[in-house]
Amino acid sequence: MAYTASRAGSVNSTVKRVRTWYALLLLVIGIFGVRLFYLQVIRYDHYKTAALHDQLHQKVIPATRGTIEAHDGEKTIPIVLNQKLYTVFADPVDIKTYKTDVDKAAVRLASTLGGEVDGYAKKLQAKDTRYVILAKKVTPEQRTKLLSYKLAGLYSEERDYRTYPQGSMAAQVLGFVSDEGQGDYGLEQALNKQLAGTPGELKAITDQSGVPLAASRGNVQTAPKNGDDLVLTVNMGMQAQLERILADQYKKTKSKGLSAVIMDPATGKIKAMANYPSYDPAKYSEVNDPKIFENASVSEAIEPGSTMKLLTAAAALDQGVIKPDTTYFDPSKFVIDDFTVKNIEEDGGARQQSIASVLNLSLNTGATWMLMQMGGGSINTKARTAWYDYLTSHFQFGNDSNIEQGYETAGLVTKPANNGAGINLTYANMSFGQGILVTPLQMTAAVSSIINGGTYYQPYLVDSTTDSNGKTTTTKPKVVKQNVVSPEVSRAMIPLMEYIVDEHYKEGFSYLNFSDSYAVGGKTGTAQIANPSGGYYADKYNGTYTGFVGGNDAQYVITVFNTQPSVNGYAGSYGGQPIFGDIAHMLIDNGYVTPKTR
Repeated sequence: MAYTASRAGSVNSTVKRVRTWYALLLLVIGIFGVRLFYLQVIRYDHYKTAALHDQLHQKVIPATRGTIEAHDGEKTIPIVLNQKLYTVFADPVDIKTYKTDVDKAAVRLASTLGGEVDGYAKKLQAKDTRYVILAKKVTPEQRTKLLSYKLAGLYSEERDYRTYPQGSMAAQVLGFVSDEGQGDYGLEQALNKQLAGTPGELKAITDQSGVPLAASRGNVQTAPKNGDDLVLTVNMGMQAQLERILADQYKKTKSKGLSAVIMDPATGKIKAMANYPSYDPAKYSEVNDPKIFENASVSEAIEPGSTMKLLTAAAALDQGVIKPDTTYFDPSKFVIDDFTVKNIEEDGGARQQSIASVLNLSLNTGATWMLMQMGGGSINTKARTAWYDYLTSHFQFGNDSNIEQGYETAGLVTKPANNGAGINLTYANMSFGQGILVTPLQMTAAVSSIINGGTYYQPYLVDSTTDSNGKTTTTKPKVVKQNVVSPEVSRAMIPLMEYIVDEHYKEGFSYLNFSDSYAVGGKTGTAQIANPSGGYYADKYNGTYTGFVGGNDAQYVITVFNTQPSVNGYAGSYGGQPIFGDIAHMLIDNGYVTPKTR
């Protein structure tokens, strides 16, 4: 009996243990079941969203940057196009997460893209960043090869890179696009937003390489809007030859820098604009001095010298204080604010002069005398106020032209109020182009307004734009100011300017020999260069020239600025005028000028 009782107790103990373990098992299963229910049912949406967040990537769809063309006869030709290339980059965090073989990846990068294996390996393991650029301007073929390696953590971005079918032509007018896609300098900067367009967005599930697995129209959140295509007012034939002329004259005159503008005075259209030296926009990263990127025709303001006398005469004529045939006694010097204003060359001494001789002989005293007439016989508040009004309101000096260019400067015009610093002398100097800062473009537009009947047109470079929907908009000439001078004054200025060219030809400047079938007029300018320490250098000059060429009417206004040429003679006559002559002959010889019919 004792044996039987002991055995029964043992059985009962075993049963209890089994039941306990069974209960514990049921409890564990229950806990897992409840947890599974919680995760799969209660928290389903949360974890689904989290999973999608890891797989779903928002990608930018780049907009295509607008192209740029220019006129070539009856057709247009491209001067800036796009080439689709790629930027390859790495996410070091993903590389570590996906356990990408860094050494193997570095070898394949080097074999595909070139470069050093060690350099790639270092970049792939960079700290504290999730974006490391490995290579730019990667071709589609190179990208395809890299994708075939399935290297997790390596990604690519499509980029439009600018290409230049005409090489370096019009480089400073165009500007360039940086590796970051930002337009810098020239048109690219001024019209960056218009050219760049608006990128779109794409949400898509991607693989470990960031390649969308299910890209369809349904994935597109926002479609990109491509940038506008531009057609410029520039004539490529004129532009090419203008650049050649400047390159040649840069060497001949041993210049520090040259700028030239050719503009249609009847519309404000820029037909050609160039500077020398220039650069290749496709290789902008190789340029050491960023100053060369600037279009000096709009960004560099200098004292224009005696070309300003054309505008002084036009203003005095328009106010009725002189007439085209006015003569006066020129004393050969004036003392103003205890300083003597005299002429740059022998003028024959004190004697009778005419408006034509003032301009031809480039008499500083003559320009000063015309300013005095604006004040009733002396330089005073009335004269200064009148001259300032013409300079800033009529001729638009001191104002941006709003041409489609980056880094335009407004120049400098001193206000007429008495500042206690010899204001009358300052204004006398301004009458003959010293003490005032203007750009080649400003001078071109101002002189255009005094020979086209008296209308100041805003200079412009964009002839038409075509948007992403194919709609083309043609730019209409914009009148900034009418009645700059009266039509009668405008008609009087043309023969005065022609007279200067004729007289200079007679004096021995043989290149100014133009057929009677064409009208050519202009004015030289020789300006002392200001010393930053005060005053002017005694032996440093800039040479300038502004003139026109045409037939029955003036068809082109040309301005040349030559910075510190090394010439034997006056900088305007020997550093500016020869370049004008070359440009005028180029326009005539190539049929750009319609000859006279009357």
